[in-house]
Amino acid sequence: MNNELKKRDRAVNWHPYTQMKTADDAIPIVKGKGVYLYDNEGKKYIDAVSSWWVTLHGHANEYIAQRVFNQLNTLEQVIFAGFTHEPAIQLSENLLKLLPENQDKVFYSDNGSTAVEVALKMCIQYAYNQGKAKTKILAFKDAYHGDTFGAMSVSGRSVWTQPFGEMLFEVVFIDTPNSENLTDLKTQISYLADEVACFIYEPLVQGAAGMLMYQSEDLSELMKFCRAKQIVMIQDEVFTGFGRTGKLFAADYLTEKPDIMCFSKGLTGGTMPMGITTCSQEIFNAFLSDDKYKTLFHGHSFTANPLACAAALASMELLLQEDTQAAIQRICKQHAGFTKVLSEHHGVKNVRQMGTIIAWELKTDAETSYFNEIGKKTYDEFLSRGIIMRPLGNVMYLVPPYCITSEELDFIYKNIIEVINLFLQEK
Repeated sequence: MNNELKKRDRAVNWHPYTQMKTADDAIPIVKGKGVYLYDNEGKKYIDAVSSWWVTLHGHANEYIAQRVFNQLNTLEQVIFAGFTHEPAIQLSENLLKLLPENQDKVFYSDNGSTAVEVALKMCIQYAYNQGKAKTKILAFKDAYHGDTFGAMSVSGRSVWTQPFGEMLFEVVFIDTPNSENLTDLKTQISYLADEVACFIYEPLVQGAAGMLMYQSEDLSELMKFCRAKQIVMIQDEVFTGFGRTGKLFAADYLTEKPDIMCFSKGLTGGTMPMGITTCSQEIFNAFLSDDKYKTLFHGHSFTANPLACAAALASMELLLQEDTQAAIQRICKQHAGFTKVLSEHHGVKNVRQMGTIIAWELKTDAETSYFNEIGKKTYDEFLSRGIIMRPLGNVMYLVPPYCITSEELDFIYKNIIEVINLFLQEK
């Protein structure tokens, strides 16, 4: 009976980022509560990566569930072209109050990739509607913005994108900024500025690239230069938004403001799919016209779904509560202490932390890579210890739900050290 779900799953489902021929059977999860997930054999796991970085307040949060239930019995869905509803209006109002003051309009979609697609289309058509020939796009090397074609195009080229290489549009990739390369980056951008439709970037943390981190002052300086060159900026806060960096948004660390911002993942507390793209009034105004062809022709069936809006409203209320903000700071402080411990361990390198995100690399004979074989081995070892982590090859990280306790974090830290020591012994 315990293997029945695994067999049924194997017969019909195709899982993401999974080589189905060699992969282990997927673990059937039957319920979740707080930081824990429970499988069909009764084993519980600490969700140390917030189920792909989305679960802010833990699983089966009763407050969010009640709000969604109430909405489900009132209005579950309505076309958002020609119609509107209170949850979408309220969510837009509440979110814009928290964002940089130049963010004025909200466009709804379904996930992080589509939020990026909307942003890219806004930028390209922003120039087009003004009769300007701006089609080049700037992005960081090693970027990741999603798996749809536009999002793939502005993501770093890799084996992930190789089968589609000739179908992806041209992007100018630049290094992330630092004190040593800023001058060169400005020179490089200057040559292209008149042709650039937009610059898209993950602020401060490049998640899927291996939790690569860089300094806010360097990004602010680069943004200031792009502003002077009239380059529209898209800030992809799909991962960094809603407290992950220790502040509500990575934008709160920056002195400059983007023109467009993208959100998803923690937006609904991990309970419902939803994407949001916000923009400045200036961007929006370029689409206001008696000419219907200047309309932004983009939409999704579930745009501004009332249930997802209700979940996002509830999640945002929880996020802004004093207890949640205190918990975020507690996690940041506890991570900082563990960062010192890891930094002194001879089996790891490149330890870094940004808010509730902590990452490090295991020293191996192979190079740092998503395909480093130690990733699968450590993943399995942590599972055996009741901890869900999803290493990016030999890059390991923690992105816990905000409801995690200090004791649960200490349990994870203890096991991390034990696992590192275990694999050092095997070398």
